[in-house]
Amino acid sequence: MSEEIKPEVIQPAETPDVEVKEEVKEEIKEEVKEPVQNFAEKTLAELSELFQKLVESEDKLKRSKEAEAIKSAFYKRLSREKAEAGEEDTVVEPDENTVEETTVPLQSRALSPFAAIEAGFKSLYMDYKKERAEYNKQQDALREQNLTVKQAIIEELKALVEEPGEMKDAFPKFRDIQNRWRETGPVPQQNFRDVNDTYQLYVTKFYDLVDINRELRDLDFKKNLEQKTAFCEQAEALAEDENIVEAFKELQKLHEQWKDLGPVAKEYRDAIWERFRAATSVINKRYQAHFEGLKEQQVKNLEEKTLLCEQVEAIAEKEITSSTQWNALSKEIEEIQAKWRAIGFATRKENQKIYDRFRAACDKFFERKRASLTEFKDSMNANLEKKMAIIEEAEALKTSTDWKATGDRLIELQKQWKEIGAVPRKKSEQIWKRFRAACDEFFTARDNRPAGPGNVGANLEAKKALIEEIKAYEGDESGAAAFQEKWNAIGFVPFKEKDAINAAYREAMAEKFPGFGGRGPRRQGGGNRPGAERKPVTEKDRLKEQFNALQQEIQTYENNIGFFGLSKGAEKLKAQMQEKIDAAKVRLEELKAKIRSIETEE
Repeated sequence: MSEEIKPEVIQPAETPDVEVKEEVKEEIKEEVKEPVQNFAEKTLAELSELFQKLVESEDKLKRSKEAEAIKSAFYKRLSREKAEAGEEDTVVEPDENTVEETTVPLQSRALSPFAAIEAGFKSLYMDYKKERAEYNKQQDALREQNLTVKQAIIEELKALVEEPGEMKDAFPKFRDIQNRWRETGPVPQQNFRDVNDTYQLYVTKFYDLVDINRELRDLDFKKNLEQKTAFCEQAEALAEDENIVEAFKELQKLHEQWKDLGPVAKEYRDAIWERFRAATSVINKRYQAHFEGLKEQQVKNLEEKTLLCEQVEAIAEKEITSSTQWNALSKEIEEIQAKWRAIGFATRKENQKIYDRFRAACDKFFERKRASLTEFKDSMNANLEKKMAIIEEAEALKTSTDWKATGDRLIELQKQWKEIGAVPRKKSEQIWKRFRAACDEFFTARDNRPAGPGNVGANLEAKKALIEEIKAYEGDESGAAAFQEKWNAIGFVPFKEKDAINAAYREAMAEKFPGFGGRGPRRQGGGNRPGAERKPVTEKDRLKEQFNALQQEIQTYENNIGFFGLSKGAEKLKAQMQEKIDAAKVRLEELKAKIRSIETEE
């Protein structure tokens, strides 16, 4: 049952022609009632707080629509969040007319993380509904009481009309009846028209059929004309009001007061009524236009929201393979959601449907994202286990003195490390430093071991000495081959010194032996072992030796470029390494062409 009687849009007897189309009558009725917000975007906590403020307000009993809207939004969100948490929804939403609380077993409540907020909201709601039910009961009783009072007043008026007696006595009685009628509150809606029409009938009869004192009657007509003229002025002002919705509401109040006021002199009745009707017609036309415009805007809003739904649905169906994509698309959906919030309501029939569609598409995307992130985390944890196994092996090898085999194995472990995917960010730097430390410990020990065959430090010194010997050489070009053989017989030098020592060697050879042609050394670790006999070295053999050494260098570069890429600030180092790889590959093609040329001549 509604909480108050609303005035009829079409008034009986002296009521203007209301030029409002049938299809917008429902919207007009809805507009005059209390507005209800859209609470679908609110959280459970916000909805509970809103309901708490409502029940603490003075006009809470007149805000039942808002209370029911908050309650409906609360239970919809509660059901959705329970479903997302994998929890079965065991509590039935209270009906609008429920006054007794529906309960679930205490054990079930204790197990639910939503139990406290749900119980708190339900307690508030049930208290409100009990108070509301009592209020409605009182209002119904009051309306029935008002009906009885007004029916008694009508009987008094009827008796006065039928037996007026002396007019000097009848007219004050009539005034008293009018005052008491206006002071009596609303009656049940189903009785409103009959009671009001009957009252107006006898009021008219009193003025028109009874021979009252002309002086008193004319005075009364004059007062009524003044009041109705004021009503016309108010209605005309309302016709210019920019807020047409409020203007329409105020017009309904004027019509109520107009009905309760007595007639004017016959010669003014048509004119004053036409003036009031004209202002009413203007307001009604503007009000209708307002709703038609609102309807057009709502249709446009529906079209815009449908387009946004299609965009989110397309995103929710995309194949996504990386966290970067997920983050970019999440931002895109957030931007679409902002656009959605900026658009007004859709048509009344479609507004909830289009919202549910949009929400479903957004939920689908973010559910997929959560599942993907879970899978990605599992993958990173698996990668972490693999890298931990590599670290343990590297740490077991770091004190080994089997320099060749251990060095090769650590290089292989570095390749494996590079091929393994990402690990949790908070662990990445930590495990990398641990692995790098194990590798550094071994290679530092290897490079700094006591001098002896194969010691890189000793080899570096030997190559430096050979370069000085080349610079001091005073013979002819026949000595170039001997220097080349000596150079090739010296083993590896520290990796970071290799490029510089090779460049110094080539520069010294080019200076002493112009015919050397800038040929670089053969494989760094190549050459005969001390004391072993060497076969004569042909040009083809020399080129092949350079080709093999260069291939090995390229392989080492390519391995290291990935390995160095794991450390901070490695972009510059990687760029330098790539330049060396590119240059070595060019040189490799040149050597390949020379070898083929010699093979063709053979």
